[in-house]
Amino acid sequence: MTETTPQAPTAGVAMTALGVAVIRAWESRRPDRLYDDPWAQLFAAAARRAFGAEPGGEERWARLEALAEKFYEGRSVSVRLVDDTARAAVAAGCGQVVILGAGLDTRAYRMPLPREVEVFEIDLPELFRFKEPVLEAAGARPVCARHVVAADLRGDWAAALRAHGFRTDVPTHWIDEGVLGYLRRAEAMRVAATLTELSAPESRFGLGKFDTDQHSDRYTELRRLVRAGADGPREPSGLGPDADQWLAGHGWRIEFRAWDDLVAPLDRPAALGNRDLGLVLAVRR
Repeated sequence: MTETTPQAPTAGVAMTALGVAVIRAWESRRPDRLYDDPWAQLFAAAARRAFGAEPGGEERWARLEALAEKFYEGRSVSVRLVDDTARAAVAAGCGQVVILGAGLDTRAYRMPLPREVEVFEIDLPELFRFKEPVLEAAGARPVCARHVVAADLRGDWAAALRAHGFRTDVPTHWIDEGVLGYLRRAEAMRVAATLTELSAPESRFGLGKFDTDQHSDRYTELRRLVRAGADGPREPSGLGPDADQWLAGHGWRIEFRAWDDLVAPLDRPAALGNRDLGLVLAVRR
């Protein structure tokens, strides 16, 4: 029987999900791993086959792996911190988890979430056309209810979310692991306004406060890889430096946690040496 390789996203923002899967696969092989994602290696292997089938694909895959290595320490620690935040949110009563730009996220499979929790994964259709066949071939089964929401965050994703059973009366934990940073500022702010409208009291939303200029070389390379070599002036993107103030003014309680304090117990070389950088936890009033 001939093995069928799902079509991987070999260009565009969706391919960043492949780099994160590579990072999770590397972390999962460590004896001192911060988390275990047995599906990450399957995604990476399937993607590498897909890249290899395209002209110049091997070279682009090598660039992707090299870039993943540059981001490895900080990104892998970030995955663990998001895991911890999700666990705390569910323990605090959030019955829904919505992952914005879910990519190849497997939290609905690998985390010990209660069966009654509903996980909604939002991403582009082409991402799920790659992801779902890999999970199906592996016989993966989620530990709780999982909903695949194929939608563009630049469009009416709220309607798609509701159509899959999302409830506005249930506290929700919103996860963004970087996708908003790829949206234009106005688009990202519309996402924030929409999730604010959808959030019941005690819903939670986490966002990072980081200085990407500190590592501008690797972020420039990431943009070039995603945009197939294109470069040039960038429009303002993401929620911006005043996102916490915007949230505070729109019905959220804000708590800031310094990155170095969060990573200190993990014993990894991921400290930034700047206590103004870290994670913002917003709780809906």
